[in-house]
Parts: sequence; C-alpha cells; structure tokens
Amino acid sequence: MTYALWIAQALLALVFLFSGSMKLVLPADVLAEQLPLPGLFVRFIGVAETLGAIGLILPALLRIRPGLTPLAAAGLTIIMTGATLLTPVLTDGQWVLALLPLVLGILAAFVAYGRSRLAPIRSQRARSGRSAFQGAA
Repeated sequence: MTYALWIAQALLALVFLFSGSMKLVLPADVLAEQLPLPGLFVRFIGVAETLGAIGLILPALLRIRPGLTPLAAAGLTIIMTGATLLTPVLTDGQWVLALLPLVLGILAAFVAYGRSRLAPIRSQRARSGRSAFQGAA
C-alpha cells in the first residue's frame, strides 16, 4: 500500500505542479481564452494546485509535519470536485471532459484516506522516540 500511495502522490504532484504553474505563468488573456472564469480566481486555483503539489511530497518525504500530506490531498480533492462539476457547464454539456478531473479527484481522495488511515507516515520526532517535551535537553 505504501508503494501505491507514493506512486499516486508522485503522479498527482507532477500533474498539479504543471497545471498550477501554467495558471500562474500564462498571461491573463491566454487564460481567459482557455477558461471562461475570472482571472484572479484562476490564479488562486493555480496557487492552490501548486501548493497542493508541494504538500503531497515534501512533508511526507522530509518527515516534517507529515500530517500535512493528507490535508493537501483533501484540498486537491475539493478542487477536483469543483472542476468535475464545473467542466460540463463550461463546455456546453460535454460530460466526457469531466472524466480527467474526476479521476484526479478520486486519486487525491485515495491519497488523503491512505495517508491518514491506511499507511500514515510518522514524523522524525515520533520515529526517534523523542517527545515534544524533551527538546534538546
């Protein structure tokens, strides 16, 4: 299960890092042609996707606050739920185009559940046996 979760995290991180960075880098007029949404909202989604991609990998990899990984995955699940529901509205009822955000949302939900319940990653502090009260003493 751990390997499946790491593979899912890596794939999701790549997809969301690319997607989010494109929403941040592209000029507003190019984004307006692709997505008929307000420019600031698209930029906000780009920031959320980029931070979510980072949150999927870094806390778990560094074992510093690994509880942030399922939270990042849950946030991306929410974004993909919105994208799944909004895609047919923006594309004149073409439900087939909603399959990609649906699959990404299901994969993000799998990571959120898996990292919170099935195979959570313990922090370095918990691994070393030190408690928060012991500190550097």
